[in-house]
Amino acid sequence: MRAVLSLVAAATVFSASLAAEPPIDIGSRWELLVDDYLIARLGGGARQVLHHPVPREVVLVFDAPWEGSGCNYVSVFQDGHRYRMYYHGWQLTVTPGKLIHPHQLVTCYAESRDGIQWTKPDLGLVEFRGSKKNNIVLDTGRLGPLDIDAGHIAVFRDENPACPADARIKAVVLTRKPHGLAVLASPDGLRFRPMTDKPVITQGAFDSQNLAFWDPTLGAYRAYWRIFTAGVTTGEVWKPQGVRAIRTATSKDLFTWSDPVDLTYADSPPEHLYTNAIKPYYRAPHLLLGFPTRYVERPWSPSMEALPEREHRKLRWSVQPRFGTALTEGLFMTSRDGRHFRRWGEAFLRPGPERPGTWQYGQQYLAWHLVETAAFEGTGRELSLYATESYWIGHATKLRRYTLRIDGFVSIQAPWSGGALVTRPLLFRGNKLLLNFSTSAAGGIRVEIQNPQGQPLPGFALEDCPEIFGDSLERPVVWKSGENVGKLAGQPVRLRFELRDADLYALRFAE
Repeated sequence: MRAVLSLVAAATVFSASLAAEPPIDIGSRWELLVDDYLIARLGGGARQVLHHPVPREVVLVFDAPWEGSGCNYVSVFQDGHRYRMYYHGWQLTVTPGKLIHPHQLVTCYAESRDGIQWTKPDLGLVEFRGSKKNNIVLDTGRLGPLDIDAGHIAVFRDENPACPADARIKAVVLTRKPHGLAVLASPDGLRFRPMTDKPVITQGAFDSQNLAFWDPTLGAYRAYWRIFTAGVTTGEVWKPQGVRAIRTATSKDLFTWSDPVDLTYADSPPEHLYTNAIKPYYRAPHLLLGFPTRYVERPWSPSMEALPEREHRKLRWSVQPRFGTALTEGLFMTSRDGRHFRRWGEAFLRPGPERPGTWQYGQQYLAWHLVETAAFEGTGRELSLYATESYWIGHATKLRRYTLRIDGFVSIQAPWSGGALVTRPLLFRGNKLLLNFSTSAAGGIRVEIQNPQGQPLPGFALEDCPEIFGDSLERPVVWKSGENVGKLAGQPVRLRFELRDADLYALRFAE
């Protein structure tokens, strides 16, 4: 009898704790299951799973005389009906014990109508070796009052509603003397002008792709840039020490910035992060998604000897050991406040199968940022991401396209044996629940709407929900009474998902 009473008491305490949890107002926005923000419990075999981009075609080969084997730091975004791309042109020529740069860093431009077929237009803007017949938009050197390094640049479309039309395209660029970050503006994405006569951010190493953007949720600009955790400045010379890391600040106008803070992470150990590639996700701008590059130095070993282009690796090692034995790959991380991130330890974009141009320092730098394109074989829409390969080798760098389902970064996945997800209490607006999900032919998902104490609401219990199966980006959930959940809008509810051989990527309440 006492055991029964103890169980009843425990259940009462558990129900009370559930009821005491404050509800999260998700309105009618998409919520991706990339963190634990909505998750109260996972049961059975359900777990969070990181998904990986699928390699597609090489979309560009950077082989012009002003480009070369060191092209990187790609910015890509959609601007109306046109996709724009910016990257630095650079050649790395390696000889025994020596690294040669035949030309200065330049900023180059490409464009596309679909994000898949890209062209490099002759712009006639910047002279290179006596000719302006090229796709260069910026050269290293003087630009008005600034002395810029055109290789360390990030270009973006300013989404600030108050942004003037003649400054809609902007760039964050490294300045050499003084050392810092400056902001450029352009009316057409091709001709840039300085917005100030000096750097606006000066506390950092900046030897990476440093960036800024308008955050519509914050109502201000955010900037992210490279630091070293133990870096010191002597005069105007930056001496990197410690771990490569990321620093951030905010601004209302791009000119005056808050005191910088270093990013923190939920459960990730310190490791070298070469780039950050952070930006609001276009379908859920309250979520910041980052694709930093993990940089790893590994010693010579039988596995290192077995990697592609062994002799060229040893040649690079003769210049500096890390040039031969460092490796890079793409990671995935996400944040809701812009400072504290959940960073997955598993690689998002591995170096991949061993082939020429892979498994080297400079590969798999993911472009800043992803874009939506027509899906492979015409099955709808999907995300396209772009990453570099063939760094160091010969006289060209390649840019390969990768694809991922929309919202498809992380899912709650359950095996055939089944699993469950219970959310925290939610407040919503709308009259139907949409799911982005995928199941096998025999698998499925059922959804129950509960009160905050975890009890099913009449008409919305699991047995009222016919099993959902298929593969859809936004399928409405239907119960026996239909799909309309409008009478529950504005009151705290929990969602319980029962999954079997299925993935749940995102959810949204909508009209």
